[in-house]
Amino acid sequence: MGNINIGATVPGRYWHRLADGRIQCDLCPRECKLHEGQRGLCFVRAREKDAIVLTTYGRSSGFCLDPIEKKPLNHFLPGSSVLSFGTAGCNLTCKFCQNWDISKARADDRLQQHASPAAIARPAVESGARSVAFTYNDPVIFLEYAVDVAAARREAGGETVAVTAGYIGEVARPEFFGAMDAANIDLKGFTEGFYRKLCTGSLDAVLDTLVYVKHETKTWLEITTLLIPGENDSSQEIAALSAWVMERLGPDVPLHFTAFHPDWKMRDIGPTPRATIKRAREIARDAGLRYVYTGNIHDEAGQSTYCHGCRACLIGRDGYSITSWRLDASGACAACGEPCPGIFEPSPGRWGARRAPLIIRAA
Repeated sequence: MGNINIGATVPGRYWHRLADGRIQCDLCPRECKLHEGQRGLCFVRAREKDAIVLTTYGRSSGFCLDPIEKKPLNHFLPGSSVLSFGTAGCNLTCKFCQNWDISKARADDRLQQHASPAAIARPAVESGARSVAFTYNDPVIFLEYAVDVAAARREAGGETVAVTAGYIGEVARPEFFGAMDAANIDLKGFTEGFYRKLCTGSLDAVLDTLVYVKHETKTWLEITTLLIPGENDSSQEIAALSAWVMERLGPDVPLHFTAFHPDWKMRDIGPTPRATIKRAREIARDAGLRYVYTGNIHDEAGQSTYCHGCRACLIGRDGYSITSWRLDASGACAACGEPCPGIFEPSPGRWGARRAPLIIRAA
């Protein structure tokens, strides 16, 4: 990392040459096949000098201190602050993207801050942030940068979080998720038609990633599904999604149902009704899932964590703020002793719902 010129292109990993002279990028299931000078759909991976390069290494659209619950992660260091940042581009084309100004941007449009992995790890420690999150756009497409930041962060004594759609190739999964302490993966819908029509992607590829992360890594996993009226919010689809999570991942993986608001290319669809989000939570709980949450609505009951043994409220939440805490030092219910799955400290963080932009000096 010491010899990398921050802001320059760096060699990319996971590609191979084809017999017809093109180079295939194997980082994600798109498998973009490139001639010299071409870029993949993500825009930030390109073919230069007969190799794949990452064009956004060390460049960010901005840094911010957020509550970890905003990612959303409810069972990973609750109440703590996380240093969040992203780059530009994406390997999906979601018409409902709520960070479209970043994920759909070309690099030169948004990437105004330069920072080495070490330069990010240092202020994360100094600010008191317990973790660094790769978010706003999908970190899969800037794997080399994300992995280096994660290594620097671990050396400084902290954790890293990926907020991702899980659209990653089989060969790249071990390195990427091996560098992450926690991940929230968007399960955007539960039909191939939804992924093809609204994301130009594949559901099966995301399901494979979820199974891999849960069963083949030590990465703490949570899932988010944004419910879009008329697209993926039917009781039948929610029940099928919940049954799959229960069967393939187990009852303890937290599942977040969040409300859509009109954005990007789907401004003609109204916001998700509060009743839809609450109904989805009940369907998932009826399927056997123990930790199901609501998001983007005000719902203290749906955002709090309950003991699956005695039903006591373990972590009370009002939005992104912790209002009560009934876990013992080992992360078990203080009332009945039933363990609560997750990564907890003896007491919650006190960051609250604040959002604080941060300037990081390039180094």
